[in-house]
Amino acid sequence: MCRNIRTLYNFEPPATEVEIRAAALQFVRKITGFDRVSKANEVAFADAVERVAAVASELLGALVTEAAPKNREEEAAKARARAAERFAK
Repeated sequence: MCRNIRTLYNFEPPATEVEIRAAALQFVRKITGFDRVSKANEVAFADAVERVAAVASELLGALVTEAAPKNREEEAAKARARAAERFAK
């Protein structure tokens, strides 16, 4: 379930609000254990996702580093190579 949560910090271009919200959704799904939310919990679930996304966005904006930003394409290629190696066995 949490495989969709990716590192969002220190990339060029920076993480989008869509990426941050997707990570927040996966996080809330993980801690609640819900894949699909019932009508009774829908409002609380949606509120939690929005609040986690807001805090994550705030965190990403406040972090500082002297490291050069990572290139999304290069990191994706590395991840594909690791996956190919792992699943080729």
